[in-house]
Amino acid sequence: MPRKLLLLPPLSACSALRVPRARPAASPAMNAARTGYRVFSANSTAACTELAKRITERLGAELGKSVVYQETNGETRVEIKESVRGQDIFIIQTIPSFYCFRDVNTAVMELLIMAYALKTACARNIIGVIPYFPYSKQSKMRKRGSIVCKLLASMLAKAGLTHIITMDLHQKEIQGFFSFPVDNLRASPFLLQYIQEEIPNYRNAVIVAKSPDAAKRAQSYAERLRLGLAVIHGEAQCTELDMDDGRHSPPMVKNATVHPGLELPLMMAKEKPPITVVGDVGGRIAIIVDDIIDDVESFVAAAEILKERGAYKIYVMATHGILSAEAPRLIEESPIDEVVVTNTVPHELQKLQCPKIKTVDISLILSEAIRRIHNGESMAYLFRNITVDD
Repeated sequence: MPRKLLLLPPLSACSALRVPRARPAASPAMNAARTGYRVFSANSTAACTELAKRITERLGAELGKSVVYQETNGETRVEIKESVRGQDIFIIQTIPSFYCFRDVNTAVMELLIMAYALKTACARNIIGVIPYFPYSKQSKMRKRGSIVCKLLASMLAKAGLTHIITMDLHQKEIQGFFSFPVDNLRASPFLLQYIQEEIPNYRNAVIVAKSPDAAKRAQSYAERLRLGLAVIHGEAQCTELDMDDGRHSPPMVKNATVHPGLELPLMMAKEKPPITVVGDVGGRIAIIVDDIIDDVESFVAAAEILKERGAYKIYVMATHGILSAEAPRLIEESPIDEVVVTNTVPHELQKLQCPKIKTVDISLILSEAIRRIHNGESMAYLFRNITVDD
């Protein structure tokens, strides 16, 4: 078959064709606006913005201009006072404690409304910096309850968040609830440094888990510090008076109809033994480690047992110091010598009531995480030597 020849138009016709002009290069100011970042605080109380100010000082940035307040009818209102188009936005939200005159649900709504406001303002990425993730204890199904933590994760994604930075989740499986990346940072390096620098003769200490559930965390601390390990097991036994008041009597059960021939094996009820300490604490410094210290009754009971077993000094180390209700008074009256927590949750009022409470600043690792995420750098440096059990 004869080949078809491709006929080109004459030069005069080519010169008549319109050639698209090259677009001018964007100015440095335009690039800065497109690739910049801002740090906002999702609340306006002084106690909760303290951590945000520490982080921005380390980053050498200014806190974003916004207004967060409660209207007279209880509704939350958020107003963004500057342009955020095309920028990476980091929202720092610290969950208030019992003494901050704000409840956790108000803090959640502030975060959701601010994220949605930034989303509608065309922010490029919206990263939530939530050191203590609320409702993290409600991450498992209990009877006819619900997994509230999963619900909150869905709400944050719907509001516009694209990434979360948090610290020491109560259960690591919570990361699977999210449809976007979650960086679960660790506070243990700062607490380990405090033990080495602030506890005299810490080599004579023993790491204590107040329950078998906390044994993995305590084992990690003990191995890193090259110290012994002790585990408290069991529960306080009821007195005879408690047994006589009928609270342990079996409930009245009506005769239930059972399908003939259906015999299910009877599950034996659990019964914890009296409180025992597995490990030697006599003449040693006892350091109880956990992730959250809220209701301190269990910590006080553990400290009393350790004191009876011969521990001459007792410390409590935890990441999140919620310290609700009568926690400061109970700590002050207990054998506990010192409670060391980080500033993931504001607790300045509790420290005024109880001088035993000490604070470790973790703004360094949060500011470094923000810098690395914005610059697209690897986060592996912040997780070096971190294992699954940490």
